[in-house]
Amino acid sequence: MAPNVPYDLAIDYGGDGIPVGGSRPRLSWKPPRTAAAPDGYELQIHIHGDPEYSARAVGHLFVDWPVRALRSGERVRWRVRSRAATEVSAWSVWHAFEVGLLDADWTASWITPADDPQAAHLAPGTRPAHVLRGSFHTSDVVRARLYATALGVYEAFVNGERAGTVELSPGSTSYDRSLYAQAADVTSSVRPGTNTIEIVLSDGWYRGQVGAFRKPAGWGELLAARLELHLEHADGTRQVVITDERWTSAPSATTRADLMDGQITDFLAARGPERPVLADAVTAPAIDWSPAPPVRRVEDLPASLTRLPNGAWIADFGQNASGWIALTDLGPAGTRTVIDYGEHLDPSTGDLTTSHLDCQRPGNPVTVFVQHDEAVSSGAVGEVFEPRHTVHGFRYARLERGDVPLGASSLTMRVVHTDLRPTGTFACSHQDLNRLHEVARWSFRGNAVDVPTDCPTRERIGWTGDYQVFLPSAVRLYDVSGFSRKWLRSVRDDQLDDGRIANFSPDGRRIKLRGDQRLDMMTGSAGWGDAIVLVPWALYETYGDRQVLSGNWDAMVRWVEWALATARTARHPSRVARSAEPLPHEEFVWDGSFHWGEWAEPKPRTEDGSLVEPAQGDPDGWMATDKGEVGTAFLFRSTATLATIARVLGRSDEAARYAHLAERIKDAWRAEFLDDTGRTTVDTQASYVRALAFGLAPEKLRDAAAARLATLIREAGTHLGTGFLSTADLLPVLADSGHADLAYEVLLQRTSPSWLGMLDRGATTIWEEWDGVDDNGDAHASLNHYSKGAVINFLHTHTLGLRQAEGSVAWESFVVAPVAHSLIRWARGTFDSPQGTIAVEWRLEGENLHIDVDIPPTATATVILPDGRRLEAGPGRFQATGRNVPS
Repeated sequence: MAPNVPYDLAIDYGGDGIPVGGSRPRLSWKPPRTAAAPDGYELQIHIHGDPEYSARAVGHLFVDWPVRALRSGERVRWRVRSRAATEVSAWSVWHAFEVGLLDADWTASWITPADDPQAAHLAPGTRPAHVLRGSFHTSDVVRARLYATALGVYEAFVNGERAGTVELSPGSTSYDRSLYAQAADVTSSVRPGTNTIEIVLSDGWYRGQVGAFRKPAGWGELLAARLELHLEHADGTRQVVITDERWTSAPSATTRADLMDGQITDFLAARGPERPVLADAVTAPAIDWSPAPPVRRVEDLPASLTRLPNGAWIADFGQNASGWIALTDLGPAGTRTVIDYGEHLDPSTGDLTTSHLDCQRPGNPVTVFVQHDEAVSSGAVGEVFEPRHTVHGFRYARLERGDVPLGASSLTMRVVHTDLRPTGTFACSHQDLNRLHEVARWSFRGNAVDVPTDCPTRERIGWTGDYQVFLPSAVRLYDVSGFSRKWLRSVRDDQLDDGRIANFSPDGRRIKLRGDQRLDMMTGSAGWGDAIVLVPWALYETYGDRQVLSGNWDAMVRWVEWALATARTARHPSRVARSAEPLPHEEFVWDGSFHWGEWAEPKPRTEDGSLVEPAQGDPDGWMATDKGEVGTAFLFRSTATLATIARVLGRSDEAARYAHLAERIKDAWRAEFLDDTGRTTVDTQASYVRALAFGLAPEKLRDAAAARLATLIREAGTHLGTGFLSTADLLPVLADSGHADLAYEVLLQRTSPSWLGMLDRGATTIWEEWDGVDDNGDAHASLNHYSKGAVINFLHTHTLGLRQAEGSVAWESFVVAPVAHSLIRWARGTFDSPQGTIAVEWRLEGENLHIDVDIPPTATATVILPDGRRLEAGPGRFQATGRNVPS
């Protein structure tokens, strides 16, 4: 690639092998690496069968489609060159994409397996997968595109060859409003003569089990699939094969398939009778094309095997991740291999244990955690068990197969998640911090299976609060633009009529239908629902996508207005007891509805050292606790952010209104929760973090608030005391308020609660609880929960020192301000920003700190040395040296 031409051309859609999008995709690219900053760009566009189109653009990000609307199946290639005052670059390489089959052009019927109405009455987790089969005759095919989607999870095969590389299609969506199709090039699978198409269809996210209590998803009762195969012949004629009433269905060899419970495949199962399918027995939303990359098998990990005294085998893959096992040696015909998956081994027996993932709602029986696969061998040569109609979170697997031997070489972990493009790197001289960065990265990978989830084991649902917290770290690791936009569509789909945001999306429990009184009461929490405002804003700041703001505007407003109305009309009992009539500022104190609050703070201990479980031990008392400080702080943050978004969108009246409301909320927070010495009424670490990070504390009290935060940390033995909503901001707040030394002490703390304490106890992903593995080696709760891993953003923004400048969008300007520490002698990292790749490296030599920075041609940088000097830098390589001032 020549350095003086635009590069990384892309459209804002995903695709398998080739990008596939809608009728008006937006175009993006990176400016030339070495040329002067462009004044504008020229585009050449070739649409198959049309004359060449030309267009001009000013910017290079999310450029609106500049020519006629595209039609189904059209093939497009385009390229771009930059123009500056004195030169015109060479043309970029061509970028090619295709248009998917647009909704109005689908002619295929939805087909349902003949026996599915009976299967629908079976308990979730026990239902089989089905095979749908059709055939066609053709000759001289030069191009074949298969378009398919399903209500359920499907795989498509042409003449026994699997179509595409996407896993778990069509993905996790809010199926009542959004449905995506997939496209695959199957030209090499089509043969002259008679051909067969098969679809293997199972429950998936559509009607399988959902959440910790494994309730059935409520999107629909009947499974269905829809497929079209478009063929082009050598003579230019076309042929379309569709699903219709002529297709047949039969039971598959997969006798049970559930995304949570697992999969059973019997390769000896007799092929069942084929019966005509049911045609158009379901209703479904319009078919669309996803902006997200697909879920794929991204990586393979080998196993080490240990034999237990009872004859079972324990496979250790060395890394907690999401995916499944590929087993290539199934033994002689009739051999049954039983596989259970988990994150931990019993420290006394070495056997798999999963009891830490069991769940119990107060007053209800325990929901036992299960991830269980079985395979029955037919004895055929080359037979492989790979359970692609389920997905597991695991590091370990327990395998049983009687006396039939098992070799480690026959086992592979397929790591399966959304195939996100890496964008950031980090390394430093402190190997524990490098390991922490890697562990947090793996934790996010395991929770990026089509949507951002809380854990790949117990719940696997898209909790809004978790992603809101982790997103600033996610954007430094991967390009999550399309992945996040796809998820936000489900958040909007699931929004309740009154404006509340569901706790998780896609919401298979469908709380918007008010089917569960308890869930309804617990919907609408600060820090969780605020994701509808904070996630789009973070995406806009990072990628410069204005559409992500406009597309979510109505949902943002409905959420904030609901929260404002709730603050105005509902009061916590403690304030009612204080005054029958609300004080004037209470109109803006959000305390009278449910909040998760500072979830998962480090648990207190009794005198004997055992942990206290406030939420589980006294759930009613925990729910009744006043969480108005948290609620009001987030109400301010979202309202103020909404005012800023309104300004970006040119909504001046709304901008003024929400800015005024934000000031009133800030005043209310100060009146209710902050005294004139800078101490909060709740006096927790989290409250001071919010006061400083959200700009709630007045300037004159910021030093006092930071000092009190530092005191609380010291009194806790230099341990953090923050939970989900404030841990990510803790270290930046300390460093930015003159307590960088304490920030590093907390970061490098090894006793619980601490990040390095997790590593010392064997963590390969971030735990849900700080004591996820206790002193006895016993596990508690999920061992793969990425929220606390948001600390690695501090490694990028402070240890490395690279952060976007305040007010900058899409990294047009950035700051390099390393916060060094005596135990860290160097750091280096890169970020593939929308302007191009930024590289930073610094090293300590004696008393001096040397910095090297690579600045893209359309960006500027401010380098702040430890001695306080500020140096402005333009595009190219910049180097500076300054005296290091110890933190």
